[in-house]
Amino acid sequence: MAASRDGLFYNNVPAATVDHRAGARRNSFDKAVTRLISRGVLLDIARLKGVDRLPDGYAVTPADLSAAEEEQRVRVGSGDVLLVRTGSIGWFLDGDATRFMGDQPGLGLDCARWLHERDVAAVAVDNAVREVQPSPVPGARIPFHQVAIRDMGLTLGEMFNFEDLARDCARDGVWACQFCGTGLRITGAVGSPVTPVALK
Repeated sequence: MAASRDGLFYNNVPAATVDHRAGARRNSFDKAVTRLISRGVLLDIARLKGVDRLPDGYAVTPADLSAAEEEQRVRVGSGDVLLVRTGSIGWFLDGDATRFMGDQPGLGLDCARWLHERDVAAVAVDNAVREVQPSPVPGARIPFHQVAIRDMGLTLGEMFNFEDLARDCARDGVWACQFCGTGLRITGAVGSPVTPVALK
């Protein structure tokens, strides 16, 4: 979970209202589960770079996101769910869970500003922790989480499998879909497993 700042989480919610035993007494994920249906946009950064998988430790930049938009002729807008393909899920699909959970490509901290400017509703990535690992920010293990969750209130998803969707999008040139990522309504939860569906 993202660390609090001055004892506060998003929207000035006291950090004490969220703990590992009582769960989230404020900002509980069960309030969001029915709302994760929106336009989804897949930005295939691995394809942009001409590889099946981005290298471990590669930090996706705002320039990468914008370049993928331009190449794919799509634009991420307000209320969209951004889907970012790094290709990292391939390690898991190949049976190498240890490699998948280790150092990995992912969103760099600067992407938070890009996401805020685009007013996205949520972002999902196909790696294990959404952001690049190891962290390039000294003394901060998950700085993107801290800004995205704590400061922006952004919903994040990880470990998504975009491989079939990416192939379909590359085939027909349509990189947008209707995204449905509703989860389990568990009172006090800070997250949920989802069974995501992309409709084109």
